[in-house]
Amino acid sequence: MAQIIFLLLIVGLAWFGYRKFVADAERLSKLRKRSDEERRTGATGTLVKDPETGEYRLRREDE
Repeated sequence: MAQIIFLLLIVGLAWFGYRKFVADAERLSKLRKRSDEERRTGATGTLVKDPETGEYRLRREDE
């Protein structure tokens, strides 16, 4: 019984690690694409419109 619990724990940790790795890879890929596009166009940032105020601001890294 202890072996089954240990195996399930290892599988759960591996699954969590895999999902974390994939999420980080996707985030870094998006940042890389945004950076390449800004470099290609010569822009210093991307503007986004704030829906509440209607004002434009630079896009933050977490968006």
